[in-house]
Amino acid sequence: MKVLNPKIYKTEGFSLIGISTEMSFAENKTAKLWQEFIPLKIANFGKKQIDLFSVEVYKDLSFFSNFNPTANFRKWAAIKNEDLEKIPSALEILKIPAGKYAIFNYKGSSSEAPQFYQRIFQQWLPTSKFRLDSRPHLAIMGEKYKNNDPTSEEEIWIPIQ
Repeated sequence: MKVLNPKIYKTEGFSLIGISTEMSFAENKTAKLWQEFIPLKIANFGKKQIDLFSVEVYKDLSFFSNFNPTANFRKWAAIKNEDLEKIPSALEILKIPAGKYAIFNYKGSSSEAPQFYQRIFQQWLPTSKFRLDSRPHLAIMGEKYKNNDPTSEEEIWIPIQ
């Protein structure tokens, strides 16, 4: 099994625009969220390649220490907002605050991603010098992302302090 070796990055913060829904891991609405978002993205920004952001916002860190698959969190489908003045009415703003992130490169299908996250939270994080921070968790799907494809690549951003 490959050793996890993330890049540590400090962001000054940025804004995303997209749509969101309340969900849990037991009642996963991710596919429905993206089915609603992609047509909005195409209608407002065309078909040009824009990095897609899948974001989870948890109420607090107890979500992880007392994991319950039925606990709700807010899931976003979004893109980076380059111009706050031109936000289509169907989209909302999500501000990503400044802070450190551990960035992991993930290669594989989305069905295998839960095991990858499990390795981050159960193996890498407890043995690192970092602690989980209470900020949004990100997955950035760029040019190498291919939905449900074993050769797909994306970046997983875990907030740390």
